[in-house]
Amino acid sequence: MQIITIPVTAFAQNSRIIWCSETKQAVVIDPGGDPDKIVAALNEHKLELSAIWLTHGHLDHVGGADILRNQFNVQIIGPQKDEYFWFENLPMQAQMFGFKPIEPFYPDIWLNHNDTVSVGKLSFLVKHCPGHTPGHIVFYQQDNECVIVGDVIFKGSVGRTDFPKGNSEQLIESIKTHILTLPDNTKILAGHGSDTTVGFEKQTNPFVSGKFG
Repeated sequence: MQIITIPVTAFAQNSRIIWCSETKQAVVIDPGGDPDKIVAALNEHKLELSAIWLTHGHLDHVGGADILRNQFNVQIIGPQKDEYFWFENLPMQAQMFGFKPIEPFYPDIWLNHNDTVSVGKLSFLVKHCPGHTPGHIVFYQQDNECVIVGDVIFKGSVGRTDFPKGNSEQLIESIKTHILTLPDNTKILAGHGSDTTVGFEKQTNPFVSGKFG
C-alpha cells in the first residue's frame, strides 16, 4: 500500500491518494478541493483512479469530489447515509466557510458500519463513528496498520461538535469504541494536522486518555 497526502483548501485538509502497489489502482479519500493537485499526483505516479471515498460531508472534505467523479467516470463511495443533509446543504456550507459557490451533489453509494471497501488487492473495514457529524465513517486497513479517520480524532485533539447534529458524547464514544480499541501501533491518518498512533493518543490526548478500556 502506498499513500500520498495532499493538503487542500485554506483549511489544509489532508486529502489522501491510496493505491495498491501491485495493481496501481488508486482511491482518493476526502478530495476537499484543489482537484488539479490531485490529478497531477495521479498522473505523476501513473495511477488508475477507481473510486472516491468520503469520510463525511463537510465541504473541506468533499469539495473536489464531484469534479473528479465526472473527470474520471468513477463512483463516490461513502459516507453513511445520515450525512445526506450536509450534501444537500453544500451551498450553505460554501457561504458559511467562504468557499466558491457549489451545487449539491450526492454519493453513488452510502456505506454502513462493518462494510468493506477495496482498491486493488487492499481491503478496508468501514466503521461508523458519529459525533463530529452523524454519518461520519473511518476506513481501517488492518494489514498495513492504519486508519483514515477524517475529523473524528487528531493528534492531541478531537473533532468539533458545535456544527449542526454534532454530539460530543457520541464522538467520545465513537473514539473509545472504534479507534482506541485498535492495536496501539495503528497509525491514525487524520483530516488535519500530523499523523499519530492509537497508543500515543491513548496516553496523551487530553480529550480521550483514560476513557478507554
